[in-house]
Amino acid sequence: MNRLQEQYNKEIAPALFKELGLQNVMQTPKISKIVVNIGVGEALDNPKAIDAAVNDLTIITGQKPVVIAARKAISNFKLREGRQIGVKVTLRGEKMWAFFDRLVNIALPRVRDFRGISGEAFDGRGNYTLGLTEQLIFPEIQYDKIDKVRGMEVSIVTTAETDDQARALLTKFRMPFRKETNG
Repeated sequence: MNRLQEQYNKEIAPALFKELGLQNVMQTPKISKIVVNIGVGEALDNPKAIDAAVNDLTIITGQKPVVIAARKAISNFKLREGRQIGVKVTLRGEKMWAFFDRLVNIALPRVRDFRGISGEAFDGRGNYTLGLTEQLIFPEIQYDKIDKVRGMEVSIVTTAETDDQARALLTKFRMPFRKETNG
């Protein structure tokens, strides 16, 4: 069992149950899955870009990603339906916990000029989406081996019913939320 999963079961879940004043233990919010997505717009001109993104995402997550095709044509972007434009991977279980541990404790502190992540990126249903500007913050990626610096989107899907419950859950995992200052 991963260290964060163990911490959730022994410390975080009971503390959240009390803090949120829930009626049933099964209402305690938990992380159900993490979706990591890389949009590869340059794949329209350079088909090898998809392979590089697949390789990077495989190294970072430890799981082979799915190549995403465009669902509809957009003429302004010279995009046709069915063209490959991105890659994504859905992590659950042990790989999800391992990725989340590396994200919070290793990758985010390596971001240049890091002052914390926005506390406003919740979707209203208890899920949090975080945009990363480069894949180099993960120690598994070697600078010499990449063809281009790519950003990615990390969506943390929780069982929380509200954004406040999800924020409480992620704060217990020491997610580095920025201190919002008014004025």
